[in-house]
Amino acid sequence: MIYVDSLLCSPLETERPDNRTYLEEVAAGKLGAITVTVGFWEDATESMDQLVKWRYMAEDNSDLVEIAYRASDIRRIAESGRTAIILGFQNVSFLQGRLGYVELFARMGTRVGQLTYNIQNDLGGSCYEPHDSGLSRYGKYVVQEMNRCGMVIDLSHVGEQTTLDAIEASSEPVAITHANPASLAPHPRNKSDRVLDALRERDGMIGVSVYRNLVGEYTTPQQWSELVAWTVDRVGIERVGIGTDLDQNGGFEYVEWMRQGRWAREIQYGASGPSKPGPTPPLEWFRTPAQFPNAEECLRERGFAEEEVAAIMGENWLRFYDTVFREI
Repeated sequence: MIYVDSLLCSPLETERPDNRTYLEEVAAGKLGAITVTVGFWEDATESMDQLVKWRYMAEDNSDLVEIAYRASDIRRIAESGRTAIILGFQNVSFLQGRLGYVELFARMGTRVGQLTYNIQNDLGGSCYEPHDSGLSRYGKYVVQEMNRCGMVIDLSHVGEQTTLDAIEASSEPVAITHANPASLAPHPRNKSDRVLDALRERDGMIGVSVYRNLVGEYTTPQQWSELVAWTVDRVGIERVGIGTDLDQNGGFEYVEWMRQGRWAREIQYGASGPSKPGPTPPLEWFRTPAQFPNAEECLRERGFAEEEVAAIMGENWLRFYDTVFREI
């Protein structure tokens, strides 16, 4: 069984002496692959700097991790006992309005791009906008180019109408890498039944999250497995995985950059709120990637068959990557 986390938010590329400790947590969790967050608001040059940092980190810790560029890389790296790093961005600021940069960043190893983050951009609306404009004309071109270049279209923080438009515009299956069903856990970041139904119709994927702000009342292992089971019933067993959205080592400064970048002077709270402005404490049973096996245990206790547990823990994401990733 290969474990896959479709969104780990930890800034593991930062130059800190204790970063290897956090990589060892990933290894302790037996993770075969993680999609990491290379950037949020960085422009093209800053984003390239980030890619360099991730490459250096992977080279310096090659006994634990390796960057995966093809779907076949993931299984090879996982089978070697290490973790495959999939390079992803939680925004497409790196494009700077240039369609041609999609291919350039794909050639540099970027495999996942979230169309919008926490505010409207030139592609479409964010989940926090009072009025979602839908996917722009430029956004449609970007979606088509991401399809061509084998880059996963991530819709986790994307607004409702823009999400629906992107699912319709994409010729390839899309992903919601880290969100939960809004019917069970109401939150602007979570996804409506309408979105989940559209995702099912186009054979997309959703990574159910353990982020405290998104699980609602489903905080225990037993309750969280119920959240997974409901999602499986809605979209199908083959379309559900795990996207933890865990942040191991970011700290307050990182969270502040994540939530507001350079676009606001006032404090932005993201999925949190004024009562808890800093990093959100994780769930007790899933505090770090080292506890990833706890998810397998609670899914088995919920009554999922062995092959269903394996599918949710990672095989579904591997099938999805086999479909979407391509060499250009």
